[in-house]
Amino acid sequence: MKAAVFRGKDFPLQVEEFKKPQPTKDQVLIRMKYAALNHRDIWLMQEQSQHFPDGIVLGSDGCGIVEDVGDDADPLLVGAEVVVNPSLDWGNNPVVQADTFRILGFPDHGTFAEYLAISKKYIFEKPEHLTLEESAAVPLSGLTAYRALFTKARLRSNEKVLITGIGGGAALWALQFALAYKARVYVTSGSDEKLSRAKEFGAIAGFNYRDSEWAEKAKKEAGGFDIIIDSAGGSQFAKFIELALPGGRIVNFGRTGGNITEIPTRLLYWKQISILGTTMGTRDEFMSMLHFLESRNLRPIVDKTFPFSQLGEAFQRMENGDHFGKILLEIKK
Repeated sequence: MKAAVFRGKDFPLQVEEFKKPQPTKDQVLIRMKYAALNHRDIWLMQEQSQHFPDGIVLGSDGCGIVEDVGDDADPLLVGAEVVVNPSLDWGNNPVVQADTFRILGFPDHGTFAEYLAISKKYIFEKPEHLTLEESAAVPLSGLTAYRALFTKARLRSNEKVLITGIGGGAALWALQFALAYKARVYVTSGSDEKLSRAKEFGAIAGFNYRDSEWAEKAKKEAGGFDIIIDSAGGSQFAKFIELALPGGRIVNFGRTGGNITEIPTRLLYWKQISILGTTMGTRDEFMSMLHFLESRNLRPIVDKTFPFSQLGEAFQRMENGDHFGKILLEIKK
C-alpha cells in the first residue's frame, strides 16, 4: 500500500510503498478515503530527534470504509463508513489521560495510508449528514474544541467567548460549537481576511493580534470575556488575564506562539480566573461531540483537499498559515 512514512526529522516525509496491515483480534481494517492534516504532524517532523528505520505512518484524522475484521470483531462491520477516534487508551479517569494515552499517528501507525488497522472501539459510524471527505475533518480538532468548550470551560448560553487564532481546525470548531450553543463569539487572527471570513460565519467582531492595541480594542468592543479559548500560548497570554471577566475561564490546548512568558498574578487571583489546560478527550466526549454536530447539522469548514501525491504541497500550505479550515488529503478514490 502507499503511505506517508516518517523516519526522522532529517528524512523527508514522502509517500512510498509500505507493508499493508492485517487486522488482529478486535481490530478492523479500514480502506482510508480521506485524512486531514494537523499541526501535530508538523511538530513531530520538526522535533522528534529519534530515528525510526522501519518508519511510522503519520496522520491522526481519517475516514474510510471497513474492508476486513479480526477474529473478535463483528463481520457485519465490513462495508461500514466510519470515522476514527484518534484519542487512544485515555484511561478510566475522565479528568486527565492515563500514562498509556497516545494520539493516533505517532507512535502508532496513523491515517496517512491507504489502509489502517485499529481496534473496533476507536471507530464510529460516519455522521449521516456528512460526506466521507467532511467526516475526515472532524475527529482531532472537533474533539479538542468540544472538551475545551463544554467539559473544561463549561460554556453557558449567551456567554461571551473569545477564540484565538481563527482559521485553524480546532478554533473553527470552537466557533461553530459556541455559536450553536447561543454564545456571543469574538475571534483573533493575524490576518484581516480570516477575521472577515469568521464574521461571515457568525463571529461578532475580530481583532488582529499584530496590532499592538488589539487587546484594548477588544476590551472596548466587548467589555471582557467569560471564556477565552486559546491555541497559541506565548507572550500574548498575559493579555487574556486582563480581558477575562471576573470568574472567567481561559482554556489552552496549543503552543503555536511558544511558551507563556508571564501572567499578571494579582489580576489572576483578584478576578478569580481559572486557567485550564486540555488535550484531546475521552471516548464519551467523542460520542457527545458527534451527537452535537449531528443534532445541529454542523459541517466542518474545509480549506482545500489535496491528492495524496501532493502531500508536500498540503503541508506547505499549513506551514505558511494560508489555510482557513481543515486541509484534507484524498487517500484513495
